[in-house]
Amino acid sequence: MGTNPEPQRKSKSFLRLSITRKLIAGYAAMAIFTLVALAFSYRGLISINSTAREIATSDLPAISSLTRLRSSLLAQEGYAGKYAIFRSPEFIDLFRDRQRESLQLLATVTRTAPRSESEPLAALYRDYGSAAQRLFSGASGNRKELRALALRLFDTIDTLEKSHQATLQGKLRTADVQRHSTIRWALLISLVGFLLALVVAAVVIYRISSSIKRLQRATHRFAAGDFDHDPQIVAGDEIGDLASDFTVMAARLKALERVNLDASPLTRLPGNLAIERTMEERLKSGRRFAFCYADLDNFKAYSDRYGYAKGSELIRLSGDIIQQAVARHAGAEGFVGHIGGDDFVMVVPDTLAAPVCETVIRDFDAEVVKHYSEEDKGSGGIEGFDRYGVQRFFPIMSISIAVVICGGAQVASAVELARVSAELKDYVKESPGSSYSIKWYGQEK
Repeated sequence: MGTNPEPQRKSKSFLRLSITRKLIAGYAAMAIFTLVALAFSYRGLISINSTAREIATSDLPAISSLTRLRSSLLAQEGYAGKYAIFRSPEFIDLFRDRQRESLQLLATVTRTAPRSESEPLAALYRDYGSAAQRLFSGASGNRKELRALALRLFDTIDTLEKSHQATLQGKLRTADVQRHSTIRWALLISLVGFLLALVVAAVVIYRISSSIKRLQRATHRFAAGDFDHDPQIVAGDEIGDLASDFTVMAARLKALERVNLDASPLTRLPGNLAIERTMEERLKSGRRFAFCYADLDNFKAYSDRYGYAKGSELIRLSGDIIQQAVARHAGAEGFVGHIGGDDFVMVVPDTLAAPVCETVIRDFDAEVVKHYSEEDKGSGGIEGFDRYGVQRFFPIMSISIAVVICGGAQVASAVELARVSAELKDYVKESPGSSYSIKWYGQEK
């Protein structure tokens, strides 16, 4: 049975958010739920307040008026009965006072109760007043008629009062239910928002904590030389970007380590592996470049006379001169390598080969004489034995540079370039003093 990929996509989308946006999302969710809870509470309070206002302005005044109306009607019944016995006018006045009070109470009932309830009561009370008027005027009408109307009024008042009491109880129960519902839902919505923010915070904290631990392990692995270790941290936020930077840094450290392992311990310049890799890269690029092979002339005789330490010092000096010249003219496009001994390699754009070689020769010639004694400088060189054991005169040391320009549509290999440059170097060394020669691969230039 297949799984739904939609939640997975949403989860991954959330993980790709920055840490700041994740925190904002969590607090925004809590704020939204809190606002919803406040809105729900406000709506509930308005409903409860409306019910309370209706009870205060309608039900309670109606019940109070009906209760007082019953009391007033009982008093009127008493005064009418006493008048029927004693025939004293003062009971009529007392009756009239209570009748005015009853009419005011009826007006309140009419204003607060439905017309279907208030109009029958008002009509019945008018009949009661007419019967009392007939009793007081001595016209036809008797005490029994007045009593019967009063009983009907009492029954009607009791019925209306019970109805209002039932309505009031219903409204109170409804208000109580609304109050509990409002409190319950407000708490539930607020709790959901709080839990959602808590979950987001927990996810972010776990993400940060676990990622930092992975980065710490990766740092230890990198420090141990395992530059191929993958921290396995999902990209998307600041920690993911940091992990990506760590991976790039590890690759760079791996390359630097490879270069350092291959580098010459004397000059700290890249060695044969780096030279071969650079040549292959330049050949694959298809762009023209100049491969320059530099060799010191008469170095063995100098080293034999002045010793190994002075010879090593002069090789370091030569490496510095070559490196500075390439950096000055070619910058990042240039490359300098140390094959070994007194042999160096320069790789520069083809148009910069001549100025680079001229600078190397000028600086080398100006510096090398400083490393000879005054006697040797006066003689223009030193007496020594060549590699065959034959004693002869060796002039002041010079530098020979063979330049092979390759690239474009031409096809060559690093081995072929090295062979051609070595042949050209032997030719250049035949010339006295420091010099260079440029040859285009496949033809003379």
